[in-house]
This record gives sequence, C-alpha cells and structure tokens, in this order.
Amino acid sequence: MSDMLDQLVQLVRENAQQTVVANPAVPNEQNDAIIGEASHSIAAGLQDALASGNVQEVMGLFNSNGQVDNSNPLVNNISGNLISSLTEKFNLNSGTAASIAGSLIPAVLGSLVKKTNDPADNGFSLDGIFSSLTGGSTNGVNLGSLLGKFAGGLDKDGDGDVDMQDLMGMISNGAKQQQSNGGLGGLLGGLFGR
Repeated sequence: MSDMLDQLVQLVRENAQQTVVANPAVPNEQNDAIIGEASHSIAAGLQDALASGNVQEVMGLFNSNGQVDNSNPLVNNISGNLISSLTEKFNLNSGTAASIAGSLIPAVLGSLVKKTNDPADNGFSLDGIFSSLTGGSTNGVNLGSLLGKFAGGLDKDGDGDVDMQDLMGMISNGAKQQQSNGGLGGLLGGLFGR
C-alpha cells in the first residue's frame, strides 16, 4: 500500500494549494502533516469501506466520472474522519477543519477517479487500488467472490473463479463499446447496476 499511499500524498498535495498551503488558518509548519493526514484519511476510509464489505459504495465512487461531493456516504465518512483528526491532532477549529475536509476530500477523490478511469494515465488503476487496499481480499473474503455476487457470469478467463483478472479483461474488452457511455465509469456502472 506504500506505493499507492505515496501517489495519494502527491495527489493530495496537488489539490491542497488553496485549501491547506495558502490557508491562513493553517500554520505553515503543519502543511505537510495535514497533507499526510488527508492522504491517510482517504486510504483508511476506502480500506474500511472494503473491509466492511461495502464494495458497491467504493465502486459507485469510481463510477462518478470525477464528480464527487460530500453527499456520498463514503465521502462523508472520509471527510468526517479528517475533520476529527484535524481538530484533535492539529488543534484546528471545527469550522476550519470542516472547510478543509469539505473542499479537499471531494477534490482529491475526484482526481483519483479521473486518473483511475483515464486509460492514458497509468499512475492509478482500479486493480492496483483494490490490491493495495485489500491485498486481494476484504477481511478474509476473496474480492473476486464479492464481485461475483454483484455480477454473475464474469469468469472471462475460464479459471473457475471471478477475480480482478476477469474484471480487468472485461473492462479492456468492453472499453471500446463503452467510450460513448462514459468510459470505464459507464462500464462499471452497468456492471454494478448503477
């Protein structure tokens, strides 16, 4: 997960200029620590959602075409955790913490979704994110079997199970047909009934 976390920190840094770095309510010596905390909150929030079996919530996020807002329960949870961290660890007032989380978390998740769904950008991949967050499983439950619950008949490689290779094969085979319907997000949306 460290590679993904490093990439996530860079993504947060790219989105934190106004919200954190140029924010007069944030002491300059805390900028890097707050960026790190925001990165950790995002990774932990996604990891917790997967560990709790909320695969549909996470997949729904990646079906958002980068339009992410705080009304999404997953985003709301990640933002809430960051607000708690900012007030407890960095002694920011709750208004400042809420403003930072409310702006930064949707922006970073939106960038993450766009980069993941962009075939020209190999920095993030859905397979890589899931593998980093779960090690291929969620709390001892094989991710492939969870995917199988949401979409039967996906054993594209004929190996007797539905796994990330099947999903990625389906995505690459269906990408041409789905370009007019929203690319990878449209394909995943169809897959998970969203």
